[in-house]
Amino acid sequence: MTIYDVTMPISGGLPVWPGDPPVIIETTSGPGEPRVSRISMSSHAGTHVDAPAHFLRGALTVDRLPLKVLIGPAWLADIPGEVAITEAALLDAGIPPGTERLLVRTRNSQGPVKPSHFDVDFVGFTVDGADWLLAQGVRLVGIDAPSIERYISPGEPVHRALLAAEVILIEGLALAGMSDGAYQMMCLPLPVADGDGAPARVILIRDGS
Repeated sequence: MTIYDVTMPISGGLPVWPGDPPVIIETTSGPGEPRVSRISMSSHAGTHVDAPAHFLRGALTVDRLPLKVLIGPAWLADIPGEVAITEAALLDAGIPPGTERLLVRTRNSQGPVKPSHFDVDFVGFTVDGADWLLAQGVRLVGIDAPSIERYISPGEPVHRALLAAEVILIEGLALAGMSDGAYQMMCLPLPVADGDGAPARVILIRDGS
C-alpha cells in the first residue's frame, strides 16, 4: 500500500486568489515559552473544499458535508494537453462509468508553484464539462487549480451548476507526478461551523500488490 499526500503545504508564500487575504503565519509566544502561532488565511486558500454554501444561500455548509462522499474510491484522470476541461476532453480521458469521485490532473501540475505568484491562465472546467459530470452522477470532483472553472467565468456557471446539485468541489490539489487510475481517497476539510469552505488534507491510497 502506498499513501500519497496531495495537499498543498500552507505557508506564507502560498499564492491566493486576487483580492483574498494573504496567508499569514506568525509566532505569538514570547522567548522561552512554548511556541504558539497565529494563522490567518482565506477559507479558500491552498487545497480546500467548496461547499454549496459558497455560492448558494441556505445551502449545505462545509461542516455538514457527508463523510461518505469525502472518503472512498476515486479515479484520477490525466488531461494534460487541454486549455479547458470540456465534455470532449472528459470523454477522451478513459474515465470508468459509475465514477463518483473524480480528480483531474492538468497542465496546471507541470510547473513549480512560484511563491506569491497567482497564475490566471490555469485550466478549469467548461459548462459542458460540468454538465457531463452531472449526467454521469459524479458526486465529488477535484482539480489541480485554484478554481474548478477558469479565471474569467462571468456568473460562475460551473460552480453554480455543480454546487446546486450538491457536488463537492476540491480545489488546489497537488497532483504533480501522480499517475492516473484508481485510488482510495480521504478528504477531510476542517469542520468550520456554517462555513462556505475550508482547508482540507487530501490523501490518496493505492494498493501496491
